[in-house]
Amino acid sequence: MDLVEKPLHSELIFDGVVVHLYKDEVLLPNGKTSVREYVKHVGAVCVLPLTDAGEVVLERQFRYPFHEVIVEIPAGKLDGPAEDPREAALRELREETGIVPRELIDLGDYYGSPAVMGERIRMFLARGLTFGKQALDEDEFLEVFTLPFEKAVEMVLAGKLPDGKTQLAILKAKAYMEKEGKRL
Repeated sequence: MDLVEKPLHSELIFDGVVVHLYKDEVLLPNGKTSVREYVKHVGAVCVLPLTDAGEVVLERQFRYPFHEVIVEIPAGKLDGPAEDPREAALRELREETGIVPRELIDLGDYYGSPAVMGERIRMFLARGLTFGKQALDEDEFLEVFTLPFEKAVEMVLAGKLPDGKTQLAILKAKAYMEKEGKRL
């Protein structure tokens, strides 16, 4: 079965700094037409920093859409569509935490809300950490802290870390390390 929807017309409804909202008319596989509203986003990265002592480095940050402080792993958007996700991950990790890793392992992509958002987040596991000084953006306020890795896994499974990219990166890192034969 052909599942592809073919764009017939695209209209930019809102052109923001971070997001760009489109309204497209599409041709459905059954020959009928429909409307798709979606957000284009340049893309982002997130990094799960894991210390040699088996702790994850996390952040507390106020997230305006939810009007609450959320615990998540270091993350940030790409500077442009051509930016290498690995370089962006290293930059964001260094800026937000002051950490420079010896090893950066690609854990794959995460699509947070594929029905309405075109944001692709590349996930990484960082090991062999060297700690330095943060270099936060002017409009960035966050608190960095550590937590034992197994405690973070427990919190994900108990629904106590609601951020999707953080949940998935923690579980993928756990699976990656178990495949390596490493347990923390």
